[in-house]
Amino acid sequence: MSLLYFFPNPQNRKINPIIIKSPKIIAIIFIALILETTKEVFSVFGSNILDMTVPIKILLVVKDFNLPFERLDTWVTEAIKVSDSTKQLINENNFSISRSRVKNLIENKQLKVDGKTVNNPSLKIQNCEIVEIKLSKPSEAIPLPENIKLDILYEDEFIIVINKNSGMVVHPAPGNPNGTLVNALLYHCGENLKGIGGVKRPGVVHRLDKNTSGVMVIAKTELAHSNLCKIFFNHDLDRRYNAVVWGQPINKGIIEKPIGRSQTNRKKMAVVEKGKMAITKWKVLDVFTPFASLIECKLETGRTHQIRVHMSYLGHGIIGDDLYGKSITQKNFKNSCFKEKNKLIKSFSRQALHASKLCFHHPINNKYLEFSSQLPKDISILIDVLKV
Repeated sequence: MSLLYFFPNPQNRKINPIIIKSPKIIAIIFIALILETTKEVFSVFGSNILDMTVPIKILLVVKDFNLPFERLDTWVTEAIKVSDSTKQLINENNFSISRSRVKNLIENKQLKVDGKTVNNPSLKIQNCEIVEIKLSKPSEAIPLPENIKLDILYEDEFIIVINKNSGMVVHPAPGNPNGTLVNALLYHCGENLKGIGGVKRPGVVHRLDKNTSGVMVIAKTELAHSNLCKIFFNHDLDRRYNAVVWGQPINKGIIEKPIGRSQTNRKKMAVVEKGKMAITKWKVLDVFTPFASLIECKLETGRTHQIRVHMSYLGHGIIGDDLYGKSITQKNFKNSCFKEKNKLIKSFSRQALHASKLCFHHPINNKYLEFSSQLPKDISILIDVLKV
């Protein structure tokens, strides 16, 4: 066996053939060639050669769909909805497609029309033939994972239900860049987060204020997130809160008042005529004469600070709520013992509001789920003080 191999001569730049007859040298050269070829393959494809989560490509043939020729993002969204095979592919990979997601894909040049990349969501689909969509692997979230202990009530591959502590912010923000629930979930869930909106992050569908404790549900996949959003939007769930409020409301009632941004303080929400309709039901669970009452509130809508705004509007603000709470003034108490107790109650360090119950149907398998959380220690101590 012999091998004809060419080595360049650097002096005259001519190629001089050299015949190699040694089997060992031939074997070494073959191995070198194989390794060099393999290196080139990996350099072209990178880690994706071993990555099973490479982008998913969807082809939509315009003439196959009996849809009006609308703007591109609207047409694509509707086409996916009526295409069973496309929906199955998306669901199998835990994606969910909304018009806003499609618009984002177009603006990020992840969509081609007749082979040409487009970035205009309002492009008319008329006279087009083929639309190609690329759903990329979710990018890493900007917030960093942090090893923060979570009180987990339930978890599966699609959702996680937690009992949030008071003092924990849900989302990172300029004033709270870390130590948030999102940071904790990124660490806890790790690779189990399949990506929401193209970003590997937990899908938060409802929030609790920093100083409100209690039950929250978070999505781990895009499909679960999309379905949970529909559940909350349609109010197909049962959300209940316990609150300790000043004074004594009537035993039960319902308040239907619109909530919007306060005209006098832009950091506050308020009952305003042009706000969004908000509905809160309440019932009194216990009375601590003459100071306060323990109530249960059931939300029929989910406006920002809804319970805090509504109870303040009724004249029974939540104890510890610096923004909306209206405490009983000292002059109402002639008894020195009552005055001292009132001082202790007014020093309660956060709003006495706790998300005690959350019931909904599972966003994937439709199983009915019910979660509850007992009053945290600080609110229980407050109630003990009120009872004395």
